[in-house]
Amino acid sequence: MTRAAVFGTGNWGTAFSLVLADAGTEAVLCGRRAELAERINRDHENAEYLPGIALPDSVRATTDPAEALHGADFLVLTIPAQSLRENLSRLCPLLGPATVLVSLMKGIELGTCMRMSQVIAEVTGAGPERIAVVSGPNLAQEIAERHPAASVVACADRAVAERLQKACHSPYFRPYTNADVIGCELGGAVKNVIGLAAGIAEGMGLGDNTKASLITRGLAETARLGVALGADPYTFSGLAGLGDLVATCASPLSRNHRFGRLLGTGHTVAQAQALVRQTTEGVKSSESVLELARRHGVDMPLVETVVAVVHEGRSPREMLAALMARSAKSESLY
Repeated sequence: MTRAAVFGTGNWGTAFSLVLADAGTEAVLCGRRAELAERINRDHENAEYLPGIALPDSVRATTDPAEALHGADFLVLTIPAQSLRENLSRLCPLLGPATVLVSLMKGIELGTCMRMSQVIAEVTGAGPERIAVVSGPNLAQEIAERHPAASVVACADRAVAERLQKACHSPYFRPYTNADVIGCELGGAVKNVIGLAAGIAEGMGLGDNTKASLITRGLAETARLGVALGADPYTFSGLAGLGDLVATCASPLSRNHRFGRLLGTGHTVAQAQALVRQTTEGVKSSESVLELARRHGVDMPLVETVVAVVHEGRSPREMLAALMARSAKSESLY
């Protein structure tokens, strides 16, 4: 039987463990809090993050990384992007030589501007054939409720991608394979930043024309950066690009959208963080995405606007005016 160790007991880690179990894969959740693991094992529910969702009996939880990783075919990482390096460093001695490292994280590391797969490779020494990414329009609550959804499993090794595809292919979760790890990761990381912008616009009382414009131009910015980094531009028209972007920009279930909406209604960043409570990847990754774009000479005005509001204290209305005052130009994706 295929076995997966899922590190991270929040919304997405718990929801993905449910997907794995429904696909016939043994899933072990691993977290830091003993009381949460005990409740999951006792009640078959993660009431703190996904209340009311019954977990299959085959899903169990532990705080012991060695126990979780024993015999694991896949190590699934759903922890906050900025803590990946530190946490993964502690796991390295426990990894089997053939364990596939799977990133469900959607962020860019601060300082290094590395994608999550690059951090994984640097920390573990694993080759591209052992590193995979799962990305797409995958709001955890809807997946936990078993609403039909699709996603992308990306890996440089087609056979590994197909193994992972089989491990998480359930009656309601349909994964497609892709070899473009760069494009799938960038789509997931940048959409969080554009989701903040869409939430800010909604909080300001702006309508669907504004949101559609943000989604479309946000996709163009993502594609420009992706092409500069060697991604396949067609990836951005698929599930890991446009699909994920639409879900994040349109749904109140998205943390990034919710955080942005709070900013748009006049809350400070600190107030928004207190209300959202969980990690909002776009807040920290926005700086890394912008720095990555500047290193490659890519213009990303929407990302610049979000950084100015979230990290430089500029008001949403001030930055909207600046954005609309930019010189007119020809429409271009790349």
